Amino acid sequence: MKIFKIKSELKDFLSQQKSLDKSIGFVPTMGALHEGHLSLVKRAKKKNDLAVVSIFVNPTQFDNKEDLVKYPKTFDNDVKLLESVDCDVLFFPSVEEIYAENIASDKFDFDGLEHQMEGKFRDGHFDGVGTIVKTLFEILNPDKAYFGKKDFQQLQIIKKMVEKHNLPVKIKGCDIYREDDGLAMSSRNTRLTKEHREVAPFIYKTLKKAKKKFGTKNANELTQWVEKQFKKQPLLELEYFTIADEKTLQTATVIEPNKKYRGFIAVFAGEIRLIDNIRLK
Repeated sequence: MKIFKIKSELKDFLSQQKSLDKSIGFVPTMGALHEGHLSLVKRAKKKNDLAVVSIFVNPTQFDNKEDLVKYPKTFDNDVKLLESVDCDVLFFPSVEEIYAENIASDKFDFDGLEHQMEGKFRDGHFDGVGTIVKTLFEILNPDKAYFGKKDFQQLQIIKKMVEKHNLPVKIKGCDIYREDDGLAMSSRNTRLTKEHREVAPFIYKTLKKAKKKFGTKNANELTQWVEKQFKKQPLLELEYFTIADEKTLQTATVIEPNKKYRGFIAVFAGEIRLIDNIRLK
């Protein structure tokens, strides 16, 4: 696996590969890699000639600076994991290499997708996401980029950015990768206390029950039902549960038969914030 820290060197290498008609599959990450990330790398490897991964903890997408400081950094282990799935290239730039003197986000208009759910609770988050992903796309010029559906809102926002800015990359959404007990894999899971880790699977169990009830209850009733479940679980604090249209991400009040809906949830387990979602039918 080749490791690059300088964007001009990576650009030159990938341009050379493209001139040989090699396709590039890209997986952007913030490190602290787990099986969920590796599943994206495997897919990129299977569908392209080269699998490229970036590890960059992006300061402009953290509304909570303490969260940025505490974000796990496990570079040596990440390298071993990437080598175990035959990743071809790792891009590991410094903050200065990406942002130079000006560590700030560009402003984006995602047609309102950014104002829903996470956007209501994390000020400026999606401007930060848009800034770093667009920058990485411009450096790497990948053919395809792979994102997990755990961050479904982020996935839709990146698709919108690619569409609005006419970027020549296909965005591929990949299924949520879960622990054996159902908890959605996340780099934050390693920061859970033993007690919080034991109760965290309650999130997905509740989502699965909500999916079964979808159609028998209206959207408001189902939302209230989920809220009641979390009141019975003192170690978890529900921040929000929302039933939303997959395309617009707007909260559904009336369920229409020709639309696709998803249940989105954010929960605090102590000070660790966990998100998840499920397709509703």
